[in-house]
Amino acid sequence: MSPMTPPETVRAIAAPSYDALPPALLDELSAAGLDPATVHASVVAAVAEDLPGGVDVTSWSTIPADQVETADLVARAPGTLAGLAVAELVFRHVLGAEVEVVRGAADGEAVVRGDVVLTVTGATALLLTAERTALNYLGHLSGIATATAAWVAALDGTGARVRDTRKTVPHLRSLAKYAVRAGGGLNHRRDLSDQGLVKDNHVLAAGGVVDAYALVRSAHPDLPVQVEVTTLEQLVDLVERTDCTDVLLDNMDVDTTAEAVRLNREAAARAGRAPARLEASGGLDLAAARAVGETGVDLLAVGALTHSAPVLDIAMDLRAPA
Repeated sequence: MSPMTPPETVRAIAAPSYDALPPALLDELSAAGLDPATVHASVVAAVAEDLPGGVDVTSWSTIPADQVETADLVARAPGTLAGLAVAELVFRHVLGAEVEVVRGAADGEAVVRGDVVLTVTGATALLLTAERTALNYLGHLSGIATATAAWVAALDGTGARVRDTRKTVPHLRSLAKYAVRAGGGLNHRRDLSDQGLVKDNHVLAAGGVVDAYALVRSAHPDLPVQVEVTTLEQLVDLVERTDCTDVLLDNMDVDTTAEAVRLNREAAARAGRAPARLEASGGLDLAAARAVGETGVDLLAVGALTHSAPVLDIAMDLRAPA
């Protein structure tokens, strides 16, 4: 087969403007707590990263420009979905108004191997151009949702919830935190300005947990403030001497965590206040999740949800000719 040169009308990506995208898709992203314009910009940049030369040389060399086919995005492993709207946005950006997209599942749903989660019909060459970018988003976000769902299941019945951290891939934080929510988890702070989090280095610089908390509370009286403690003495001091409502227990084993729960209640009673909300953090793994949850802590902070979750294996298969 001799190489084909695509006509100029299809040589470039269709790239519809943001305003030309289906309102229902943009509304779906908004309802998920995402900024549609930001997600669109991320998709545009990701597609451009794959096409610095302006054309997918392999697809346009092997596939006639007018060939149209249907492709299924298929789960190759069990997991929990997240990012279907983002994957759809990739296909709409690359294929334009002529593309047809049908969902076979929804974000937050459990899937098994062989489930078709998305079906796309359009120009074959452009389907293949969009394939990897769409799967990168969908697999990464579904991997986070799958990991989160496993923690949620492990904690079921303990009263504790799992929460993410800021340990995310740069520029993908809002999507990663959405995937945690899709998996049934909770989000910690989005950034450095929406909540105070006093950590060990702040404590060292300020001269102690009480002084560090007081400084942040004074500077930002309307923001929530959480304080990390590394010892039980710091916890008791903080609960008895301040009105801090959120405490992060850093790298405490199960027995120490259980003791922290007891001391928190006792210190709060002596101070005539409600106990602080306690969040276990540092070195947590899924095998010990239930034991930690049963100590009575309210939350478990798990950075691995977003920085180490394996990608969920999802592939794109062109349908065989009828």
